[in-house]
Amino acid sequence: MELTFKAVDNIPLIQKGDDLADLIFKEADLYDNDIVVIASTIVSKSLGLTFYLSDIVPGKEAKRIARLNQKEPEFVQAVLDESLEVFVETPFMLVRNKNRHICINAGIDGSNVGGGRLLKLPNNPDGCATAIGEKLEKLTGKKISVIITDTNGRAFKEGQTNVAIGLYKIKALRTWIGEKDLFGYVLEISEEAVVDEIAGAANLIMGEGANGYPVVIVRGLDLYTPEKTSIMEFYRKKEDDVIVKGLLEIKKQDNRKKIKK
Repeated sequence: MELTFKAVDNIPLIQKGDDLADLIFKEADLYDNDIVVIASTIVSKSLGLTFYLSDIVPGKEAKRIARLNQKEPEFVQAVLDESLEVFVETPFMLVRNKNRHICINAGIDGSNVGGGRLLKLPNNPDGCATAIGEKLEKLTGKKISVIITDTNGRAFKEGQTNVAIGLYKIKALRTWIGEKDLFGYVLEISEEAVVDEIAGAANLIMGEGANGYPVVIVRGLDLYTPEKTSIMEFYRKKEDDVIVKGLLEIKKQDNRKKIKK
């Protein structure tokens, strides 16, 4: 197997309304089964998802959490506005955001934005990946998969890596269930988080600073599927997620202590 990751050069600073599919098509030679990995930062910029803290009016809950974390109440309110539920309030905010991704601060970030603005994650990354993928397939006549990524921390470990938050024509999981191991035993539970592995590897080229590349073409993997795909395949049901259960139980106990006080 030969696997290549190639950065797409000459992607300009993205502005609201820019057509990412057109820009990628003009700068990259695409082939059947290529996987186009795109940083969520430029997707959000193209959608105009930037904002200023001065435009946010914090509520009572935001002010309370802000005091705990020594953060601006406006920033905390922005995080709450983008969140479906809050698991941890302090020393940082761990939330499930509107696209169901669990992350710090709902994925709101000021890196590589400029002008004192902050940037939200897209609410429908699968839809964004689909729009870009469908247009690239129309422009090229090729079978193209798309992964939209975001930088994420990991439980139990320092440092960040890239993870997938939106998909088109590639499954989130590659299953090995039913296959045999080296000793002939049938695998019963092995599922590979293949799109996160691709996202993490692509980030080695993408980088995080001023010289980064927001689009990477991955070639050499036969993972294209004509089926409709979704990042939702990744997320465990709440009743099956022991970590979410534990966080919610801790939060419940904390709330009981506050009531007693």
